Order: sequence, then C-alpha cells, then structure tokens
Amino acid sequence: MPKTMELFVQPTVPQRITRINEVAGNVWFSWNPDALLLFSSIDRNLWKKVGHNPIKFLKEVSQHKLDKASKDRTYLLEYNKIMAAFDHYLSETDTWFNHRFGERDEVIAYFSAEYGLHESLSIYSGGLGILSGDHCKAASDLGLPFVAIGLLYRHGYFSQKIDGHGNQIAEYVDNEFEEMPICRVYDDKTKEALIIDVDIAGRRVYVNIWEAKIGRIPLYLLDTDTTLNNENDRLITYQLYGGNLDMRISQEIVLGIGGVRALQAMNIKPTVWHMNEGHSVFMGLERIRNQVKNNGLNFYEAVEVVRAKTVFTTHTPVPAGHDVFPLEMKDRYFRHYWEEVGLSRDEFMELGKEDKGFNLTRLAFRIAHYTNAVSLLHWQITSNLCKHLWPDIPAEENPIIYITNGIHTFTWITPPMADFFDQYLGQEWRSNLSKPEFWQKIYDTPDDIYWGVRQDIKRKMIEVIRGNLKKQRIRNMSSTTEIREAENVLDPEILTIGFARRFATYKRANLILRDLERLKRIVNNPERPVQIVFAGKSHPADHHGQDVIRQIYNVSQMPEFRKRIVLLENYDINIARHLVSGVDVWLNTPRRPYEASGTSGQKVAVNGGINLSILDGWWAEGYKEDSISGKGNGWAIGDERGYDDSTKQDIDDSNSLYSLLEEEIIPLYYKEEEKNEWIRMSKESIKTIAPIFNTDRMVREYTRKCYIKASDSGKRRFTNDHAIARELAAWKKNIIDNWKDVKLSMVDGDDSSVMFGKSKFVEVLVSLGKLQPKDVMVELYVKDNEGHVHLAAMETEGKTQTGEYRFYTRFHPNDSGRYTISVRIIPCHQELLHKHEMGLCKWM
Repeated sequence: MPKTMELFVQPTVPQRITRINEVAGNVWFSWNPDALLLFSSIDRNLWKKVGHNPIKFLKEVSQHKLDKASKDRTYLLEYNKIMAAFDHYLSETDTWFNHRFGERDEVIAYFSAEYGLHESLSIYSGGLGILSGDHCKAASDLGLPFVAIGLLYRHGYFSQKIDGHGNQIAEYVDNEFEEMPICRVYDDKTKEALIIDVDIAGRRVYVNIWEAKIGRIPLYLLDTDTTLNNENDRLITYQLYGGNLDMRISQEIVLGIGGVRALQAMNIKPTVWHMNEGHSVFMGLERIRNQVKNNGLNFYEAVEVVRAKTVFTTHTPVPAGHDVFPLEMKDRYFRHYWEEVGLSRDEFMELGKEDKGFNLTRLAFRIAHYTNAVSLLHWQITSNLCKHLWPDIPAEENPIIYITNGIHTFTWITPPMADFFDQYLGQEWRSNLSKPEFWQKIYDTPDDIYWGVRQDIKRKMIEVIRGNLKKQRIRNMSSTTEIREAENVLDPEILTIGFARRFATYKRANLILRDLERLKRIVNNPERPVQIVFAGKSHPADHHGQDVIRQIYNVSQMPEFRKRIVLLENYDINIARHLVSGVDVWLNTPRRPYEASGTSGQKVAVNGGINLSILDGWWAEGYKEDSISGKGNGWAIGDERGYDDSTKQDIDDSNSLYSLLEEEIIPLYYKEEEKNEWIRMSKESIKTIAPIFNTDRMVREYTRKCYIKASDSGKRRFTNDHAIARELAAWKKNIIDNWKDVKLSMVDGDDSSVMFGKSKFVEVLVSLGKLQPKDVMVELYVKDNEGHVHLAAMETEGKTQTGEYRFYTRFHPNDSGRYTISVRIIPCHQELLHKHEMGLCKWM
C-alpha cells in the first residue's frame, strides 16, 4: 500500500468580502442573525456541520464558493448592509451611558467563571454563564466602559449523549482555540504573546491571555495550558466545574488573582470591580495586597479602599451552593498571603471562617460593599441566610439589595418574531425594550398573522427536535421503525410543553411524572392531546440528577408515552434557542425557594410562549393574574407557602400542576372559539414580561445602583493619600474594641397608651464607655400593627451626673392601633457606605 499524507488547503477570503473575518471574530453576530446569513448562505450544509461556528466555517468552506459569493450581487448587497450596521454599532458614541452619565473616566471590570455567548464559544455550563454573556451584551449595547474576565477551558462543559437505556454519557471534546472567535493578547512593547503568572501553593503557574470581542467590549480569557507549566498545572483550566477541591481553588486563584494581574499587564485600571458569584472573590484579596504593597496601607485600611468600589452578586439561595474550603487547604494556598499583608493566621481565617471551613461567600460580603441578590424572593432568602453577618440587624435592613435577572432580548428573540415586531410595532421597539407603556401596542397587532408566526416557529422547533432524536436513535442502533418514528415525532397542531434546564434534583424535572396514570389520560386525550419535550444535562458527579434523566427516558419509551414525550440530548444554546421560541407552554417546577432567579421563562415570554411555573425566582415577581377574567400572563403552580415536608410539597405541587392542565390550560388551547383568548394571553405574556425582565433594564439598574456609586465612593477613598480609608479603619477598630461597654436602658415614662393625635415621649440612658455620642446613632424603632417599621433618630442633651448620656424623642402615631416600640444603638460615621455595614447593634 502506498504511503500517503494529508494536506489541508485553507481558503482565502476574497478581498471584496474580506471584512467578513471581522464579523466572524466578534460575537456581535450572536445577536444579529442577519450577520450569520453571510456565512450560512454560502454553504448551508457546512454551516450546520461546523455547529454555526463562523471561524471554523471560514477555515473549511470551499474557495470556489467564497469566490462565487464575492461576485454575487445579492450577496454583496447583504454584505454591505451588514458591514454598515457593524461599523455603526462599533463607532456609535451617543449611547445610553454617555447620554446619562457624560464623559466619565470609568472602567468596570466584570469577573465570572463562565460565559454563555454562543455555541461556537463553549465555555459555559448553564444559567450563570448565560446570564454573564447576556450581561456583557447589554453592557455593550448600552455603551458601558466595560471589560470582562473569565477562564478559557480546553474542554469546557461536557457533551452529552443518552444511550439506549437512558444513561447520560459525558464526553469531553477539546476546544480548538484557533477555531473559536478569540485571539491571543500581545504585549504592546515586545510584540510577544502576553503571559502573567500566579502563585498556587508555592508553585509559579503561567497564564495565557486571550481576547473575545463582544460588540464594543472585550472579554479577556485566561488559560494555563502552556508548556511553561508542569502537566498538572496545565490541567487547571481544562474543565469547567471539574476535578476536586484543589482544582477548584486553583481555578479560582487563576480567575481572581490572575484576572487582576492580567488587567495590570494590559494597563487597564478599573474604577469598579464586579464579582459575579463567589468564584472570583480572590480578586479582592489581590487588590488588597496591592494596596498594602504599593500604598503603605495596613490590611484593614486597604479593605476600606477595595470594598468601596467592589460589587458582589450572589446567585445561590441555599448554603450548600456556596464554595467552602477546609481550613487546612487555606493554609496551603494562602499562608504566604497573610504574611505579606501583615495578618496572623487567625485574623485571615476570620474573614471567611464558618463551622464547616472557609466560606468564599462570607469573604465576598466582607470585601464588597455593593452586594445584591438576583430576585426579590432570592433577596428575602439571602438576607435571612446571611443574617449571621449582621446578627443584631433585622434581615430586611442589611446592606444587600436585589436586582432581578433578565435576558438579552436580541439574542433570544427568534428572527420571525423580531420581523413581526418590526412590521407591526416598528423598528422603535428595539430602542424601547424597557418601556412597559410601549409594549401595550402588542395588542394592536393582527391575531391571525401573529398566530401564523407562532406556528411557523413551532414547526421549525419540531424540525430541530426530530433531527436531534433521529441522530440519537441511529447512534444507539435503534430499529429502522424507531428511526422513522423519530422523523415524524411531534405534531405542530398539538399543545406542546417544554422543560429544559440543568437536571439538578431541586428543579424537579420529574414532578409531572409523579402520577403516570393521570398523565396518560392528559397526554393521550384523543380530542385534546398534549406533547412534552424535555432537555438538559446533569453534572457528571450528580448521580441523583442522572437518575431523573433515566426516569424520563424510560417513561418516554413506554408505549403510552412514546409519541407524546421526547427527551433530547446535548442541551446547548442552539437547542435552547429553538425550544424557548417554539413551545406553547414552558414548565418550571423548582422546589421553592431554591431557584434564585432563572431566566429561561423570560426567553419564552418574549417569543410569545406562556409560563407554567412554581412561584419561585423571577416568576414570583413576573406572574400577573387578571382579577377580572381570572387569566393573566401565565399560570402559577401551587402557592407561596413554605414546606417542612418535601414529600407533601411534591404531592401538592404535582396535583396543582395536573389540575391546571386539565381545567385551564388544555381547554383554553383547544377551544376554537377561545383561540383568541389564548392569543390574548400570549400577548399579555409579552407585554408584561418583555419590558421588565431583560438585561437592558438589569444593566441600567446595576449602573445606577452599584457601578456609579462604587466608582464615586472608590475615588473618594483614593484622595489625599487614602486619608478617609485610614481614618475609617482606625475609627472602626476603636468601635469594635469598645463596643462591649455600650449599654442602654429605658427611662420609665408615662402611660403605655395615648389618644390618637397625641405623642409618646421616649427617653433612654446610654453608657458609651470610651466612645463619644458622635460615634453612635440612637434610634427609636417602632413597628405598627401591619408590620411597617418607623425609625427616628433620638437627640441627646448631654451627660448625666452618673456619666450616662440621655437620648430622647417623641413618637407621633399616624393611626390608632397597637405599636411595638424599642430603642437601638448603632455605630455612626459619615463615611460609612451603609448604616449597618459593621453589623453592630444593641437593643434596649
């Protein structure tokens, strides 16, 4: 046999259309579908084969087809249009940020462990990554001075296959960096690839820096897969959420400490630092070290500088979701750190120490002032979960705020629906995303055309589902009959319910399977059938989640469900894009209150789908019931009560789910004379959800409530050789040292009842020890019979003969009824960023 060799001939993009390379290298294409037509229209089969990856497409496309496109008049017209839009977007200066805040000298640095931007950049696993990607896209749209930092994973998250027995098979496929929309970052002076290093448990680990362009903003990605490192250290950035605790802490050191050093190496000087979840918290420690090393501050003075311009977003409503490391691991990885910043081991450990070890979320709350949860309900849960950080402060008064998550509308709206909006709402819908009054116009659009668009989108989804299922069955050596069955599975005329998300057990994907006999009757009703589509991955270490996948698969293979229930494999952004746009009803069944926010239902709503969900996460805010008709923008499963018995909760919620399907949802969908009522509900879903639950609103809110405030407070603490930070750190130490001596007691007053229109005089005696009245605030705390709290600062008339201070005020009731009155004392300083940031309070 003759010896052979392979020769790969790479095409050259013709000069006439050479700028298509710029579009391929900027994930702006991910929310501008017309731009992707520049690739798919050249070779549709190849476009599908390369997984919608523009970079890989341009490496593999036929030279002849490129040449043909470069001479095609229709193609060139579209090319010119797209390049004009691309150039206008990148050069636009009249952005929301500039219009709202003027020419501010700002750089906002955003850190996240994963980013879900497009299927061609596989460095995400689920909701956190999708949110990070959407956050960056909205920051670009709004013109924020924004840079993002993340990790570049060689494997990314796993590729999922489901075998013929319903078992999840996790496969890791190497990301070929040269086939991704990224490029190496080079040193401006040496012109060599930029490399930084970090210390990990006494080893010097080298880190490469890559850049992905997200519209106007850069995302810098770090990876350790370089020959400068030993084999184990090269593996640090191989796998997203893989490995043991040592791998986890090593990744977080690279992300946090390496991220700060990467920005320094590129001479980028952020004025605001945002930690999206606790994975990047070590960036705060690195910045504190820099303040100690470069500016002569002690550790606690440096903390005051750093926390003033740091934002922390927590996404986890349960203790088990927070990263906790054994203390001996912190010894190994951070011994040199606490020596460098002048702390003892005990002082360092106190920053994050809890019963089970060192908690990164606790550390994040200590080194970030601007902290937020991601929905109203999540804020309530988080405030209680973290109340030990402010032990004597009512949970609702602690410094945490909430900013409810949203979606990047332009990424998740399907092109046919966007075209429908263009035609009937006008192009201005694109600049009115967050104006609820504008979206009232959706009711003026023609119902018949609207329904036709919805059905066309549904047919496209079913086409994708059939292809996924057929590929799965061919690989699993299914029979010819089963393969042909996959080609015809699902009917666009049948009510279609979708459930797609990470298969964590608390999300209860199998709740609808709890009563199979009842479900059989529901889905197989000859006049009003129902079909259900499931998709999602379970973490390879989550065996319970994989049991749920297996259960759903086995049910889908039962004769009674074979044509009614489908389980797709390898859920990713592409599949999500089709499911959220094509289903009639989106099912969400988390165990309340474990869903911090969730955003998949928001993606469904902007495409006209209707939510059927537990009142958890964002849906607790988003659900609206029409008090007149009884129909609103979706359906709520169960109620808002808490459960101690999870089995009872599952029974109640599943019964509620079945009843809603049988009594409301299915009859409404199939009642022909009420089809307009279904359409009305679909439009109500758009009208009430689209303008609120989007990242346009969300990022504006972050900017107003966090970024601008953090920048201002951070700059203030940099002035006069950090005088404010030095003074505040010393003042806090004095407060802490002397707080034990603070006492207060009520002076007996007049009667415990007053007539309405009269006031109640309240007087207390306060012992301050070595503190002064200016160091504290004494507050009257009143709770009325509806639970509303009224606060009033009390005045002092000086010291008594016994050395105590007398504080007094008058309370003027605004209504009759029963009031609960108390008095408390808290530290007070004009430079505190929040009155309760120290967490100190004494009650009468």
